[in-house]
Amino acid sequence: MSDNGSAAAVAEAFESQRDRLRAVAHRMLGSHADAEDVVQEAWLRLSRQDPAAIDNLAGWLTTVVGRISLDVLRARQARPEASYDDRLQEIVVTLDDSPAPEEDVVLTDSVGLALLVVLESLRPGERLAFVLHDLFAVPFDEIGRILGKSTAAAKMLASRARRKVQATERPTSVERGKREVVRAFLAAARDGDFEGLLRVLDPEVRLTVDTPAGRVVVLGATKVAAGARTAAGAATRGRAALVGGLPGVVSWSGDGSPLSVLAFTVVDGRISDITAVTDPAKLALMDLPDPA
Repeated sequence: MSDNGSAAAVAEAFESQRDRLRAVAHRMLGSHADAEDVVQEAWLRLSRQDPAAIDNLAGWLTTVVGRISLDVLRARQARPEASYDDRLQEIVVTLDDSPAPEEDVVLTDSVGLALLVVLESLRPGERLAFVLHDLFAVPFDEIGRILGKSTAAAKMLASRARRKVQATERPTSVERGKREVVRAFLAAARDGDFEGLLRVLDPEVRLTVDTPAGRVVVLGATKVAAGARTAAGAATRGRAALVGGLPGVVSWSGDGSPLSVLAFTVVDGRISDITAVTDPAKLALMDLPDPA
């Protein structure tokens, strides 16, 4: 076969894998833009390889995408704020005017605002092991080779990540009960009903607020309940919304500029995470609906 014919065959084989590779990189990185960059880099590396030296193209490409993604995750650790800001742009925010929330279907590619915080807490190796094994059925021995670790170590990393991710109960649909819990929280906060707040808050609830002065984290139901009037005040000026698939609230100022975005994660009938953005610079990164 001519060199041109061989190059064309390699390009065709790569294109047949592109969608899968993009999906792997996106689940690893939570960013469509970063995933596209990773896939393009994988193509460049493939183009420099001798095709005859690759026994299993799909496996080779998965390994390469995994290693490049791992490098991106490690680089993010040095600039966590920048990576978080990049992905704020991809969060889907829609006004929640549906009378039948059980019929809502959340885009599975959208990354929940509260989940972003949890994913950032995963170490790069944990995230890679979880994504490749649990979502793409890559064997642990291959994952171990990507990480430079043993098969047993790869299994342990995936297990640790799985526990953290499952704790967030990332939803694929927003159920009526979860919205009712959020409404109960907002009503209790508005009325100053401290006991009512404690009833709907998980004892270990985490509140994360992005303010102009930086990120503030509050842990525990008692502390979150004590400061809940702020959340209620924003909610009374705003409208119910779906924020990356989570029940939430978007509020605007009188001139139509956004004031805040709140998202609530509800697990087993209680709010386990509240994520709020009040920093105008970060709000400007988000594609928010216009106030009606």
